[in-house]
Amino acid sequence: MKIHWFIPTHGEGRYLGTAIGGRSTSFKYYRQVAQAADDLGYYGVLLPTGRSCDDAWVVASACAAVTRRLRFLVAVRPGLISPTAAARMASSLDRVSEGRLLINVVTGGDPVELAGDGIFQDHDTRYEVVDEFLEIWRRLLQDQEVTISGRHLRVDQARVLLPAYQKPYPPLYFGGSSGAGQEVAGRHIDVYLTWGEPPAQVAEKIAVAAGAAARHGRTLRFGMRLHVIARETTDEAWSAASDLIKHVTDTAIADAQKIFARFDSAGQRRMSELHRGSRDRLEISPNLWAGVGLVRGGAGTALVGDAETVAARLREYNALGIDEFILSGYPHLEEAYRFAELVFPLLDLEHGPTHEPEGTPSYNSPFGEIVANAAFPQGTAHPPHSAPARAPREPLPARVD
Repeated sequence: MKIHWFIPTHGEGRYLGTAIGGRSTSFKYYRQVAQAADDLGYYGVLLPTGRSCDDAWVVASACAAVTRRLRFLVAVRPGLISPTAAARMASSLDRVSEGRLLINVVTGGDPVELAGDGIFQDHDTRYEVVDEFLEIWRRLLQDQEVTISGRHLRVDQARVLLPAYQKPYPPLYFGGSSGAGQEVAGRHIDVYLTWGEPPAQVAEKIAVAAGAAARHGRTLRFGMRLHVIARETTDEAWSAASDLIKHVTDTAIADAQKIFARFDSAGQRRMSELHRGSRDRLEISPNLWAGVGLVRGGAGTALVGDAETVAARLREYNALGIDEFILSGYPHLEEAYRFAELVFPLLDLEHGPTHEPEGTPSYNSPFGEIVANAAFPQGTAHPPHSAPARAPREPLPARVD
């Protein structure tokens, strides 16, 4: 597996839907999260995009300069930028970061926000633009001169003179859930993303996307975007989930769901249908909790449980074909540490924390708190959990106050 984390340029705090426990976000904080993820051994980080976020390219460029191995999954917005300008930006950041750029292709799903950015096409037309955009973008980064006159985009003798670090180009990630989106994925994308849905729905989506790729003689890799609430015991995890939304009012839920209802995004509709704006039954699949989606758009579900159970659920998705997980948790700095310390040791990862070369003296080894200033504590850097692994549970009633 590859485990990514999240830079919270969208907002941050200890609770959802309230200013209580809110945390000021600035570059200093983004840098803290990025450097923590880098040191902890996360494969990469996602930077969100939209009018409520700091610009992902600016933040990624700044954070790349203060990290070593961490990759940055940065949004390209077809329709907002020309494919030639986007290709030059990708080439530059990929070279500056020495191959640590990943590209997240975002079409957008909120007609109001899109109109504010000057985009007025309907849902399927936007995907036609994405298709033409990626045809040009991919060819440019493969050192081709491109002349194309499409239905929506036209370039004449376009070139990118300075090549990207990665070949043939930085990997393309994409999460369109509609038929039009899956067709674009089949033609162009490297990693197809889904939000955290019950396993049967994920398996169905993977099969459809894989079929679209096969029609174009291609194969896809698969990833998932979701939140995590992992603790040493199951009771602690469910208590943390309940606390996360304890300040969310019914009015806030109703207002948020009204906004989400105007979206023409198939993925957002699927997220909203998991809970239908109700607190009554938020555990929609064993350990998969939809409470985040009551007031937050996009990824609306979280895996909740003790570390062994969360790891087991990730392995279940991995068995379906998901090998990259883009995770987050509130607050993101603390939860990056918690997840890495509790769950990383239980997973088969392609990456891990940075280690000094063998034989290098280590004056900051993870001994924990030295006992009475005289003795190192026993055990490993990842102490055994207080609760044993549990068999999968049947869905339980929602644990909210």
